[in-house]
Amino acid sequence: MKRFLIMMLLILIAMSAWSAATAEDDGIRIAGIIFQNDQFFQVIQDGMEAAAEDLGVDLVIGNSDNDPQKEIELVNNYVVSGVDAIAISPLSETASVQALQDANEEGVAVVLYNSPLAADFPVSYLNSSQTQLGLSTGAAAADYFAAVDGDTIRVAVLAFDSLLPEISDARVSGFLDELEAQSGKAIEIVSRQDGWLAEMGLQTAGDILTANPDIDMIYAANEGGTVGAVQAVRNAGLAGEVVVFGIDATEQLAQFLLDGDDVLQAVTGQQPFRIGYDSVATAVAYVNGESVDETVIVPGVLLERANPDGVNEFLGN
Repeated sequence: MKRFLIMMLLILIAMSAWSAATAEDDGIRIAGIIFQNDQFFQVIQDGMEAAAEDLGVDLVIGNSDNDPQKEIELVNNYVVSGVDAIAISPLSETASVQALQDANEEGVAVVLYNSPLAADFPVSYLNSSQTQLGLSTGAAAADYFAAVDGDTIRVAVLAFDSLLPEISDARVSGFLDELEAQSGKAIEIVSRQDGWLAEMGLQTAGDILTANPDIDMIYAANEGGTVGAVQAVRNAGLAGEVVVFGIDATEQLAQFLLDGDDVLQAVTGQQPFRIGYDSVATAVAYVNGESVDETVIVPGVLLERANPDGVNEFLGN
């Protein structure tokens, strides 16, 4: 009898362990992939983590560090580990396709955010309108220069053409087209160079200012470039003479708008927390068999030095 009870106890323990493992296996697992460690992607990661906690799913985060080979390795590793979906901002519209297509063929749902893919298998794409981001900041710049004497606006551009050419060009073209259309002035591009990280932007903008100290404005197409441009103008002692307009809204950039140096004038932000949150929520909904939208446009938010109340609201003050 004692032996029988011991055997039953062992069976119950084994069944309990099997049930726990099965429950764990049945849980939804999502992989989130960012491609650099700036404040924009940190806030996206915060949004992803908040969604995973709210929805009760497992989330792993990987950073490709702008390295295409590392991106492939991350995708492959997540497929092998058995994730149900990958939420990713791909490095390349074309070169990132194969690894993600392989993942899709293994039954892993692919949700895109921030950057597109030249393929039809992703279940959803969440993004801002890149052109609209540029248009928004361009309109703010046109308003600013309407009160400035002169028929020509001399502009230096910090872009990210070699990183994500389609997105970079949409932001830059939207800005310049709106600036020219709304200001009624001629636009002279004195330089257009890459500078998407703060250190890169600082060096590039500094070199541009050394060669062209009489420019009117630097336009930066992302957060890192905007930070670098502001610092370069300050370092050159040109605060009050050269202004900066940019894309992306972070706490640091918002504080720049409130600083008394009059350098940064306006930025249009993408709401990265919402993008990160919704990318995971979309992936979970799809895995659960719910219908999801193929394209989701998250509206941008304009922050201006001319509207400090709006900036303080963004900061939660």
